[in-house]
Amino acid sequence: MSSPVSMRLRVNNQEREVQVSPDTPLLYVLRNDLGFKSPKFGCGLGECGACTVLVDGVAARSCVVTCAAVKDYAITTLEGLAPDGEPNKVQQAFIDHQAAQCGYCMNGMIMTVQALLLRNAHPTEEEIRNELRHNLCRCGTHMEILAAARAAAQAV
Repeated sequence: MSSPVSMRLRVNNQEREVQVSPDTPLLYVLRNDLGFKSPKFGCGLGECGACTVLVDGVAARSCVVTCAAVKDYAITTLEGLAPDGEPNKVQQAFIDHQAAQCGYCMNGMIMTVQALLLRNAHPTEEEIRNELRHNLCRCGTHMEILAAARAAAQAV
């Protein structure tokens, strides 16, 4: 790892300054330095989706994205989708459809659906399934997750 430097990150519309090695995974800084608990450490390889955040509206796996790679972009965590404490339409759809069992994958599922709806407000069933295919849920709430994603798309 390289030596720590002062770096400014824009997270949930707030500028935050951190002392961090530029090659530190964004996930570590979000959770350990900035206190955001929504992105979860799952696999550490960018394969499960639990750590997903939005980087300029695009879903990104924060366990494999370095701080240096995102320092000039807007980073949004699950907390940033509800800045006033009120769930946004995707979060509300997941609540309404009881799409969580243990909840560990929910951050990644919600952030992935949010990113999809930002670029395609009316996705087809196939597009929703394709978007979520690399997000893992070990509890098996896939049907509820798909129902929530469809409902969020209809709420546009």
